[in-house]
Amino acid sequence: MPEEHLKRTLKALKDRFSLQDAALMKYPPALEVPPDQVIQVCQALRDEFEFNFLCELTAVDYWPEEEPRFNLIYGFFSHTNLVRIMLRVPLNGDNPSMPSIESIYRGANWHERELWDMFGIHFDGHPDLRRILMPHDWEGHPLRKDYPLGYEEPQFTFNYDEIDRRKHHARYDEA
Repeated sequence: MPEEHLKRTLKALKDRFSLQDAALMKYPPALEVPPDQVIQVCQALRDEFEFNFLCELTAVDYWPEEEPRFNLIYGFFSHTNLVRIMLRVPLNGDNPSMPSIESIYRGANWHERELWDMFGIHFDGHPDLRRILMPHDWEGHPLRKDYPLGYEEPQFTFNYDEIDRRKHHARYDEA
């Protein structure tokens, strides 16, 4: 029974919105959705196909590729039919934006804020798009692949002296 519901849902969405299977995902079944159709597809998933729970929303950065630079991945669950479905939304460019689904799935609020904070993806129509994980004055978006890495080289026996010379050694009077 759940498999039949999932097959009907996939067929109906493909026919109505001219969607294709997402090439990189096999399970749960995933469809690739253009950003301008996300609202309509999510509305249909909730109202017609009983996918009442947004269980995940994340992103992937494919930098240095620009077309698409990002992919958003939405995960939905139907408690009535006990099935999952995913949507994959490709976004181009360094300053991507797309419509918010917070008015359809209230739980998207914090997910979208996290994607704004970590990846810099702007959600048009979001009621409170501000940082949620990083401090409010943080500059940049740390999960982007072009975000500058700030790290210390590990100190091993073979490079101990070289790193020790460059290292700042705190003194008691500095504390």
